[in-house]
Amino acid sequence: MDGPAPYFTWGFLQISLPNLVVIAVMLLLFVLALVLPFPGHAGPRE
Repeated sequence: MDGPAPYFTWGFLQISLPNLVVIAVMLLLFVLALVLPFPGHAGPRE
């Protein structure tokens, strides 16, 4: 925690590892929100 975070560089893009992890988790949650059904809406309509 005392040292600087590692950075990854791809061409002009430079990002730290903690920021990359946060972005990956946000993208995962976004994809799950698109794929998973809303609770209570799976039953047949009457």
